[in-house]
Amino acid sequence: MSDINIGEKITQYRKSKGLSIRELAKLADVTPSLLSQIERGLANPSVNSLKAIANALSTPLFTFFTSEVVKEDLIVRGDNRKKVILPGEDNVIYEMLTPGLGDNLEFAIMDLSPKSSSCREQIYHNGHEIAYVLEGKVNLYLDNEEFELKKDDSVKIPVGMHHKWENNSDGEVRIIFAVIL
Repeated sequence: MSDINIGEKITQYRKSKGLSIRELAKLADVTPSLLSQIERGLANPSVNSLKAIANALSTPLFTFFTSEVVKEDLIVRGDNRKKVILPGEDNVIYEMLTPGLGDNLEFAIMDLSPKSSSCREQIYHNGHEIAYVLEGKVNLYLDNEEFELKKDDSVKIPVGMHHKWENNSDGEVRIIFAVIL
C-alpha cells in the first residue's frame, strides 16, 4: 500500500465536492492547517480524523486506501476470453467473461456438447449461482430433483446446494452464469 497517497485522495474528493480546505476542515472538525498538512503528505491523520473527513465528504473510509483502477483492464474482448477446459471434461468449455480470477464474482459462459454434463458428481459453491440458458435444452439437478430448462430460462442456485448440468440432447447447450461468492 506504499503507492497509495491518502492526502492526494482527500484532495481529489474535496475538490470534486467543490470544498475549500477551510470548509472541509470545519465539516470534519479538524484544523485547516492539519488538513492542509495531510493533503500535502506532511502529516499522517489519525483513524478518527480520517473517519471524520470521510463522513464530511460523504465517502466510505476505505476509498482512501484503494488504488486506481486501470479501466482497460476491466474489459474482456470477445476474441480474447480465457477458455477453461477441465481435465477429463473435454465436452465442457468455460469462457471467462470477467477479467480476473479471485474476485467475489465469477462470470462465464459454459458450452456443453451433446450427451455431456458439467461434472461427474453434483457440486456446490460457497456462493450463489445465477444462470441463464442462452441456447439449447438442459437438465439441471438440484440436490435430488431434476429440472428441464430451455432457452431463455434462468435459475438461482443457493449457497451450498448440490447441482449438476447435463445435456442429454443431440444439440449444443450454452449457459451464461455468475457465481457470487
